[in-house]
Amino acid sequence: MDNPLVILKQTTEHGIRPSMSKPSTPGDNACAENFFSIFKTECIYIEKPKTLDETLKLTDKFVHYYNYERIQGNGLMPYEERQTAFAKQIADI
Repeated sequence: MDNPLVILKQTTEHGIRPSMSKPSTPGDNACAENFFSIFKTECIYIEKPKTLDETLKLTDKFVHYYNYERIQGNGLMPYEERQTAFAKQIADI
């Protein structure tokens, strides 16, 4: 596994904030923390991109896959889940 200090240095050099929540409070943004855990496990740790350009392309492909192809625990893709929620919200108005 990579050295956390090296990762922190590399991300800050590129203007990237490596966490979505305050230290020791992952519940502050559980959805984002869950997504990034899945992203790292199913994409970054497997593909191990070597360059920033490769990382950006890989990220774009994974985000599309995650939203439009990857089935979640509820049997829906995130896109389908959002469409269902929007339709319900409109019906409730």
